[in-house]
Amino acid sequence: MFTSIKGEKVYKQVINQIKEMIIEGKLKKGDKLPSERDMAEQLGVSRASIREALIALEVVGLTESKQGSGNYIKETFDNTLIEPMSIMFILEDISIKSLYEFRRVLELEAVVISAKRIENSEIQVLEEVIDNLRNSNSEDEKSTLDKEFHYIIIKSTKNPLIINFFETISKLMDNFIKSSRGAILAAEETKDVLMSSHEKILESLKERNEENAYKEMKKHLDLIKNALHL
Repeated sequence: MFTSIKGEKVYKQVINQIKEMIIEGKLKKGDKLPSERDMAEQLGVSRASIREALIALEVVGLTESKQGSGNYIKETFDNTLIEPMSIMFILEDISIKSLYEFRRVLELEAVVISAKRIENSEIQVLEEVIDNLRNSNSEDEKSTLDKEFHYIIIKSTKNPLIINFFETISKLMDNFIKSSRGAILAAEETKDVLMSSHEKILESLKERNEENAYKEMKKHLDLIKNALHL
């Protein structure tokens, strides 16, 4: 079923073989994978490498583990983008710069669309997020609120493709936003700038001003770019 593996990044090669078998129709939705022991023997690798690959596949939503039964290719998926996008991010070495560029492309257009379509109820939620950001003394809480702020803008586009792309890599984006805040807040004088940046984006959305929304989001992303030395 599988072919012997040699070389570096063994778990990625395991993932790649499973991906190819799905593409070729040898593995289908709902199919049970061989046991860890059988896969390790067929591939000529350690069970630890097999376990690492299976954990990665489950994290991105391609497989599921059923207690006492084994590992299966999932039968249903929350969105149709999750398989190819998730596999790509596992198999490719995605850098912070690549994530930043993705976020820049996505969010600059998204905020313009949001300025046209955002609802008053979403504006109200953004205002609450900003208030909580301003009053919180916990950096973990602020990081969570920062992520929520950007997710609300994305969701307010009402564009399922934009939302799905963002959500598909949400784990990576979550970590990116958290690391971005850390880099920015390492310099004490930039804390107020970051807060002001969020407030100005919100103000432009409240005014439904597409041009200012783009301009303020660009400034916000430039702040991140400079902080990360990209």
